[in-house]
Amino acid sequence: MQDAKQETTLNRSLGFWSALSLVVGTVIGSGIFFKQSSVLDSAGSTGMALLAWLLGGLITLTAGLTIAEVGAQMPHTGGLYVYMEQIYGKLWGFLSGWMQIAVYGPAIIASIAAYLGILLVGFFNLNGSWQAPLAIIVIVLIGILNMFENRWGAAFQIATTLGKLLPIGAIIIFGLFFGNQDAFGQSLHTVTQSTGSFGVAVLATLFAYDGWILVANLGGEIKNPQKLLPQAIILGISLVLIAYTLVSYGILHFIPAATIHKLGQQTTVYFANAAFGTIGGRLLNIGIIVSMVGCLNGKIMTFPRIVYAMAERNQLPFSKQLSYLNKKSHEPIIATLVILAYASIMILFFNPDRLSDLCIFTVYCFYVATFIGVFLLRKRRQGHARPFSTPGFPVTPLVAILGALFVIVSEIGSDLPGVLLSLVIVAVGIPVYYWKQRQNA
Repeated sequence: MQDAKQETTLNRSLGFWSALSLVVGTVIGSGIFFKQSSVLDSAGSTGMALLAWLLGGLITLTAGLTIAEVGAQMPHTGGLYVYMEQIYGKLWGFLSGWMQIAVYGPAIIASIAAYLGILLVGFFNLNGSWQAPLAIIVIVLIGILNMFENRWGAAFQIATTLGKLLPIGAIIIFGLFFGNQDAFGQSLHTVTQSTGSFGVAVLATLFAYDGWILVANLGGEIKNPQKLLPQAIILGISLVLIAYTLVSYGILHFIPAATIHKLGQQTTVYFANAAFGTIGGRLLNIGIIVSMVGCLNGKIMTFPRIVYAMAERNQLPFSKQLSYLNKKSHEPIIATLVILAYASIMILFFNPDRLSDLCIFTVYCFYVATFIGVFLLRKRRQGHARPFSTPGFPVTPLVAILGALFVIVSEIGSDLPGVLLSLVIVAVGIPVYYWKQRQNA
């Protein structure tokens, strides 16, 4: 459990709408706009692609319902890091936090920023060499915003979340009412040999659904978190599931499967221009850019909290500097700068698709342990009242566990070198943990 110093230092000022916008805003970013082709290619047909989007959303919803029970009992800054520590002990808590700051957090920020760079280069008709610089400039500007009081970052998150309604609504409405393709019956096998598998397709959707748990990193800054945290997670995931399924149907109903396969990451840009013309397409692309900026804002707002939570306990090298809070804004400025620097390096040297897959595998390893933790907590705390109980227990957490294992096995089968690399990075945290333990003894 977080100590009194941390809970009183960070401002507990975020309400329900801020928490909900963080869930929706950190999920709806680049994935739904850039993963349509990869999901379709792996699924092999439009019907299976839609099923992959739906199944990915249901797996995510069961995960959210399960985590909501844990989070309501541990409403502290740090999220997954705190949950793992309370359930399995300090080493596993540390490795959970280490995974998020050494792999997951910077990689997912870099991945979304890289996708945004692709979109910005096309939008402004720039040379491709501008992709990485633009991505870095955007995350630096968002990072500066989040060095002010958290209410500014939260307000920006609400505004950009509302801005997502433009591209989401436009794609759904136009695709549903003006498309003439068979959104369920087209097969890529008549055009080309599909690569991947249905499992890989679901894995791709889970990147698009990922990010919902990041609101838990601000548990110590949310008003009445025992009540509001579960509400924000469950409602947020449900809204995203509905939106993603309808967006995917709209795109598949408007664009032939063979064309989506050829367009790749440019599918949504093509949709915008074909559906609304040059001017309308550019306006829709602006909406997509706003959506991705809002997603980045939510992630840049939350990941430094994990660095701060660990450094505040002197668990990291340079903990004194990393736990520094600006005296006026009460924001972890040094932690934010470190995350941004690490993400910038990844933008320069890694492919965004590669980064996104790496993110999903590492975080789901710790997700499955936390899902199992629901059973352990119920056994340990028999007779104690719970602020929130997972509906459909034990079926719901069992589905979440099976879904997480499905992701892990699929990723091992499709990218063993990437899996081994991510495990090595996490394992490096073990000697760091024991080194800091000796220092603190």
